[in-house]
Amino acid sequence: MWLGSSLEDLKGFPEDACRSAGYQLRRLQEGLEPNDWKAMPGVGPGVQEIRLHATTEYRLFYVARFAEAVYVLHAFEKKAPKTRKRDLELGQRRYRELIEARRKERHGKG
Repeated sequence: MWLGSSLEDLKGFPEDACRSAGYQLRRLQEGLEPNDWKAMPGVGPGVQEIRLHATTEYRLFYVARFAEAVYVLHAFEKKAPKTRKRDLELGQRRYRELIEARRKERHGKG
């Protein structure tokens, strides 16, 4: 499931990065790990980052710990060795929104 603008952001990636992202997300749906990933506990518990190596570096923040779906929080181009603060903050915000939406749904307040 795509949160916020993550799908539109991914569609803005070059074709090779889009194709690679699709392959890695398919692996997740099949219960496999992506080929290159990193845990991102600073974004939220269970959040991981898919690392895409194309014409430049691209990243996807996702959560795959819930039975109902793989949630893509954020898709972005990584331009520096350290992930930009705004990308981390956007991932954190979308993670909080996801947790809150799931809580409301469980309690029938959705």
